[in-house]
Amino acid sequence: MYLDENYTMYEIAYYLVAHEHFDVLEISEKEEEIWLEKYSKNTSTVVRLLHKGFDWKNHLKKDIALVFQKAKAIKRLLAGKHVELHNVYVSAHAPVDDWEILRKPMQLNERNPVKMNVYYLAEDDLTEEKERLFTDIGSTSSPSSDALTVTAKEEAVEHYKRFLMNALHHKKQEAKNVFSFGKPFLTYLLLGINIILFFIFESTGSSTSIDHLIEFGAKYNPAIVEEGQWWRIISSMFLHIGFLHLLMNMLAVYYLGTLVERMYGSWRFFVIYFLAGIAGGLASFAFSTNVSAGASGALFGLFGAILFFGCIHKKLFFQTMGSGVLLLIGINIVFGFTISQIDMGAHLGGLIGGFIASAIIHLPKNKNVRIQFLAFIVYLLMTYGLVAFGLQHNVNSQSYQLMKIEELLMEDNYEGVIDIADHALELSGDLEATILFQRSYAYIEMNQVDQAIEDLENSIKYDDALPQAYQNLALLYYNKGEEEKAEEMVQTAYEMNPDDEDVITLYEEITGENVN
Repeated sequence: MYLDENYTMYEIAYYLVAHEHFDVLEISEKEEEIWLEKYSKNTSTVVRLLHKGFDWKNHLKKDIALVFQKAKAIKRLLAGKHVELHNVYVSAHAPVDDWEILRKPMQLNERNPVKMNVYYLAEDDLTEEKERLFTDIGSTSSPSSDALTVTAKEEAVEHYKRFLMNALHHKKQEAKNVFSFGKPFLTYLLLGINIILFFIFESTGSSTSIDHLIEFGAKYNPAIVEEGQWWRIISSMFLHIGFLHLLMNMLAVYYLGTLVERMYGSWRFFVIYFLAGIAGGLASFAFSTNVSAGASGALFGLFGAILFFGCIHKKLFFQTMGSGVLLLIGINIVFGFTISQIDMGAHLGGLIGGFIASAIIHLPKNKNVRIQFLAFIVYLLMTYGLVAFGLQHNVNSQSYQLMKIEELLMEDNYEGVIDIADHALELSGDLEATILFQRSYAYIEMNQVDQAIEDLENSIKYDDALPQAYQNLALLYYNKGEEEKAEEMVQTAYEMNPDDEDVITLYEEITGENVN
């Protein structure tokens, strides 16, 4: 009888793996227990087979409770959000008391519960229970119960065992191979390059200085638009603003880079990193006029590469790192939209660019020419669109025009400042106060005092007026002999900026009062 039961269990397991495309999750020859899984349409169908009998219903119920707990423990290793568990007992005899009530579908009262059906393949109703099992799992057929000699059954059991053990070993080896295709040589090289460049950069000036960043190749939109310095999209990937920025990005390069390079291999990793960095840089150019630098676009591209891996190996993805990766991406996106200093254009552009770049080159030994060609076309269209939109958006952006004004002021090109400011004030935006202040400075340098006063008077009408606007207006009024207006303006300037030495000096000169 023992051989017959053993044969039945292994025959069912073999049939499900060989013909119904189940995967082997676990085999325990000692406990004579097998766990199988099949994923389809966001549902994991799990079959647990146990060669063991129970004399009483309560003993069976206790084992069912343990199976529920084990199913919950391995749920994170399953691909599906929903789990349907088919708990199969193979024994010579069923419990002596009324256990049939346990045949009814059962589940725990919790979110996304494991749903369980119980089958008891005893001698008296073996055929009926097998048919019920295969019907419930959606199989159109079941293994035939041919009459075999004892020797034939023993040989069949050994064959089934070897087949299942080989399937389990192959599955583990396949997962291991997926994460060990290449060695992270380029990741370490990128780490070294970024760190060396940072210390060279820092030794020649401050890495937090805007002028120094622009000089060394940070993303600076006016230079890209006016002078065609598109190389800044790549050079900015290797510059970092302060040591903390470098540290955080290099930690991410280390952890994400080693993982992606092992999955994709070195040359694929190289392509993903740079195509993602370029996409992130172009997205930053298109949607943000701020000076920016850092490897964030490329790093988010590595997230994109991992997501693409998840699309190809969904089950393995969620068994290993899926939930953690999705959580990290979600947290970074939320922070990106809530903290203004974060360049979300670079992050999202890099994420999408990395995903598309991964589709272009695909995973090792996983070619799909149609998908790869379409991904290549999508990447070209995306980059072209970002460039075209970026050029248009920058020209029509007050913040971009203000950057050009500041550059012209450094060159003492005051007529150019006035021309650009005239155009910038015609654009929509919320920088009118600053633009008027900068144009007034140009008028002052050109000895056009009345125009300067008019701009400053208009500037202070805005809620975001600069303290320097009141300070300059006070000085101009004072020089014209309008002392009452000058005193009013300097009083406001002092209230807004009481620690500024120039403001204090001007305040004491105009009001005749000693601040100290």
